[in-house]
Amino acid sequence: MSKEKIIYGIYDDDDVILNAVKNIREKGHYVNEVYTPFPIHGLDSAMGLKYSRIAITSFIYGCIGASCALLMFWYIMIHDWPMDIGGKPSFTLNENLPAFIPVTFEMTVFFAAHLMVVTFLIRCGLYPGSNDKSPDPRTTDDRFLMEIHTDGDVKNIKKIKDLMKETGAEEIKEKKENDDKE
Repeated sequence: MSKEKIIYGIYDDDDVILNAVKNIREKGHYVNEVYTPFPIHGLDSAMGLKYSRIAITSFIYGCIGASCALLMFWYIMIHDWPMDIGGKPSFTLNENLPAFIPVTFEMTVFFAAHLMVVTFLIRCGLYPGSNDKSPDPRTTDDRFLMEIHTDGDVKNIKKIKDLMKETGAEEIKEKKENDDKE
């Protein structure tokens, strides 16, 4: 049976929790998660998170979208049903490319945006049916929650709770790691 505990500190202001994360990290404790109702600028660097690679996936998804658009134009307008529109030749994709640029751009943006959102939701565990839930429903409205996992050492737990109180936590809760009840 695991003696690991999770300590939750609930804060009422975004600047307060940002400073709290910085102070607690300076004291040598690892902040596992911070739940906020809106993004806080600088929180990711204060928590020591790595740089996100979602921009790389966005570029890849954009390339896939542009490729799909050009393949679609080639198949529809040149291979399957070539049409003579305004006397323009329909022999190759290169001759017709200027006419396809606007729609190719739109498909690039469409694929990049939609697939990036899907990737983000899957990566964060926010897809339908996921069991990841916020420990406190107020974090979707007006409260900020800091989550710290620690071993069952009573001194360490007390030290973390005192640090949270010093940094402005309104409430502090504690629960066992595999316990659904608080």
